[in-house]
Amino acid sequence: MAYNSQKDNRQDATGDKKIPVFISAGDPSGDIAGSHLLKKLKEKCGALDCFGLGGKRMAAEGQEQLVPGSKLAVLGFWEVAKKFRFFQRLMHDTIRQIEIKRPKIVILIDYPGFNLRLAGKVHDLGIPVIYYVSPQIWAWGGKRIKEIKERVDLMLLILPFEKNIYDKAGVKNKFVGHYLLDDMEERFIKAPYNTKSDLIALLPGSRPQEIERMLPAMINSAEILSKSGRWRFAVAGVEGTVDYGAYIHKASVPMELRLGQTRQLIADSRLVITSSGTATLETGIIGRPMVVIYKTGAVTYRIARSLVTVDKIALINICGEKKIVPELIQGEATPERIAAEARPMLEDDRAALDIINELHGVTDRLGRAGVAERAAEAIREYLSC
Repeated sequence: MAYNSQKDNRQDATGDKKIPVFISAGDPSGDIAGSHLLKKLKEKCGALDCFGLGGKRMAAEGQEQLVPGSKLAVLGFWEVAKKFRFFQRLMHDTIRQIEIKRPKIVILIDYPGFNLRLAGKVHDLGIPVIYYVSPQIWAWGGKRIKEIKERVDLMLLILPFEKNIYDKAGVKNKFVGHYLLDDMEERFIKAPYNTKSDLIALLPGSRPQEIERMLPAMINSAEILSKSGRWRFAVAGVEGTVDYGAYIHKASVPMELRLGQTRQLIADSRLVITSSGTATLETGIIGRPMVVIYKTGAVTYRIARSLVTVDKIALINICGEKKIVPELIQGEATPERIAAEARPMLEDDRAALDIINELHGVTDRLGRAGVAERAAEAIREYLSC
């Protein structure tokens, strides 16, 4: 591909030209990965004129954002469809800004519904595309990998089993490890497990849609488990507009709310009840038994069932290549079933420790710290810095 990159006229305080870079990360986990990557790129390449899509953490690293990150995190086919016009305008405005600023590279982080379409349009502009955090091609069949091969110059992988898939497809790739290993304090990685802990952690997710669907079932399962008189419960909350009190005050058992302390809460806990997603990897890296649940809208669920080709939904199970921890999906995620799956891990220390052992094995396969360093080093050849 012939790349057409025009010189940028922006300068830093020393008078040196800034390197224009576009980064697109549309959800909270992508914001984490992107912030670490942007920090390392600045260390290696000096001043960058970074613009694009992201959240608070990328903004703190100096990214100029086209829209507030809170508008980007939408979950589910139907939910995205309802915001079609917003995303249509966003795509138009994003391409327009890329055409004006002519970045040296475009870095896309997960968020495939938007980013894969954007990759096709950027490809036509002759700007190199680096994709960091692969779309879940192993779940959605072969169509996406064909699109990736046509549109992406380099794929930076965070899950070890993905490398074989991309090698077979002939896509240039590099396994760099999982960004959580950079983001988590060392004390949380394989944290010691206290079998005397009486705390059960509830992790309903970070998006309002997730919390609305997941938290009531989690609280109801806590009410069932509380009948033994042995357990305390705490909800992992995120700062924002969610009214956790509206859920917690309806509970018939005491329910603590911990805002912005998710990893400490997981480490303190005997067991975690969590929504599916990156939280299952966080819990697995810390090393805690868990029950994973997933609930979505009826339309989204029917569409997903017709498209998804894997028999596991929890990332920790997918990386472990077997169901290390139980998963309850949609109608199965009842309070009774959640409590029933939790009891063996709560009542049998050996069962809990065996699960933790397997989780440690998965953590070992996720790589080591220095993920953003390796990703930034791979990107440097496209920036000539």
